[in-house]
Amino acid sequence: MTRYDLFFDEEDDDEASEYESVFDASIGDCLFIMVDMQEKFKDIIHEMESVIKNTNILNRASEILKIPLVVTEQSPEKLGKTIENIYLPKAHKYFKKTKFSAITDEVDKYLQKKKKPVLVIYGIEAHICITQTCFDAINRDYHTILVSDAVSSRVEYSKKTALALLMQFGIELVTTEMLLFMLLKDAEHPKFKDISNLVK
Repeated sequence: MTRYDLFFDEEDDDEASEYESVFDASIGDCLFIMVDMQEKFKDIIHEMESVIKNTNILNRASEILKIPLVVTEQSPEKLGKTIENIYLPKAHKYFKKTKFSAITDEVDKYLQKKKKPVLVIYGIEAHICITQTCFDAINRDYHTILVSDAVSSRVEYSKKTALALLMQFGIELVTTEMLLFMLLKDAEHPKFKDISNLVK
């Protein structure tokens, strides 16, 4: 099954994305989306401490590299605000939602305005909001990257099932560190030291 089989006609497939893989993405191409890292999930998500750690690395990296960051909250009046120890750059763009996918009409308009062809997605829960966000992203012709060590679900099996499904549709899975050094590409990059310090 090719990457866009369910979303595009065969003749449109070559035009779906100019990127063959994450290796082709540059810092200027990217926009990060942090999905629903909220208080109600803090104590019930599998390996949440690790997810928070990697989310903070990604959010700080977005600030260092000047990559736009979208932050969503699902029904915050019920599920709480973003977890207090999640780092949020001043420049992040916040959206409240009830839709499971993070790509609401308001977010979609913002993405169109930013014109970034590569979406980097992380947060919770993998089998619900993350999965639906990824499908909405590829349906809108974005090259979609999922940070596998910065997503989770309440049950480990739910995460594993979600990642297996998403891989079938061509969603690229990376780790936090893998992604950041793929974007830097060279130890001579002016932000190399700053990013290296994040992952030590």
